[in-house]
Amino acid sequence: MIRRPGILLVGSFLSDLTGTRSVGEELSLHLSQRGWKTFQTSSQPKRVLRLLDMLLSVFVNRHDYQLAYVEVYSGLAFLWAECVAQLLLLLRKPFLLVLHGGGLVEFSKRNPRRFMNFLNKARVVVTPSRFLQEHLLPYSGSIRYIPNAVDLDLYQFELRRTVTPKVVWLRALHSIYQPDMAVRATAIVMREFENIHITMIGPDKNDGSLSSVQRLIQESQLQTNVSIVGAIPKCEVPLWLARGDIFLNTTRYESFGISVLEAALIGLPIVTTAVGELPYLWQHDQTALLVQPDDASAMADSILRLLNEPGLAEKLSTNARLRAEQFDWSQILPQWESLFQELAGMETL
Repeated sequence: MIRRPGILLVGSFLSDLTGTRSVGEELSLHLSQRGWKTFQTSSQPKRVLRLLDMLLSVFVNRHDYQLAYVEVYSGLAFLWAECVAQLLLLLRKPFLLVLHGGGLVEFSKRNPRRFMNFLNKARVVVTPSRFLQEHLLPYSGSIRYIPNAVDLDLYQFELRRTVTPKVVWLRALHSIYQPDMAVRATAIVMREFENIHITMIGPDKNDGSLSSVQRLIQESQLQTNVSIVGAIPKCEVPLWLARGDIFLNTTRYESFGISVLEAALIGLPIVTTAVGELPYLWQHDQTALLVQPDDASAMADSILRLLNEPGLAEKLSTNARLRAEQFDWSQILPQWESLFQELAGMETL
């Protein structure tokens, strides 16, 4: 039998607040179901309290876990990861760093020495992104690639042979994800398809994006063409996606793109910005239509292609589903288990 080490997972575990499980939460859940003993931190909504809770969890549970998994993002979250890593070093606990967020590339360029010193403290550095692996490799001896995963069984596929102008947008309302670009593209498409409707799903991140989008909707007279739903529970994502015929993704940065993967599993033809990991995962004109991040006109043109070009929607729907099936947990979880056993020096008994 395999003796499994206790694992402390450090990141933002805010599903009780947001209704959406993070990558770390999903991993923790699947590990627990496989018999691993896991601890996770933190679920504190306040930033300062979250850092304190992370550090407290690292120390209080030190006798119960053998290794730690630490998520790394840019900005203030990077400082949290640094603090956690320093405490783990003092406690002589092996840990791995998991690099997320397309903003890490720019962050590393602004802080090269700090970034390199930090990565070199970890036993292993992992990322779900070929984009991050390629651009951040100069700061580390090696970076392993383990992609994010989904539960394939939760997503019922429906082949879209033809599509109607029912569009779904699923991201947080924050400037990083450019929700205004989705509205601008909708306004352009409306010149040819007056019945276009876009459903915008995601939590308000309180950076002014929601009010900006609402103002743009008023100015463009799109009140009947745009619905803003807000945050939804993770379990409802497949249901909401299934109500649409086209998936729109307008992000400026992307280290993976779970929502795009979910749309592909449902069968929605995808129009997305070609940023970060997205062009590594999706091939233009084969599995998705890719456009530049600040070009609402090009995004509108791609939507019009799906509505007007025979066979395009069916091709993208079919090919994207086949691509997305490669990221089921049944294929990804064993990679994590193997890595954790390797780090803990576990032996088969």
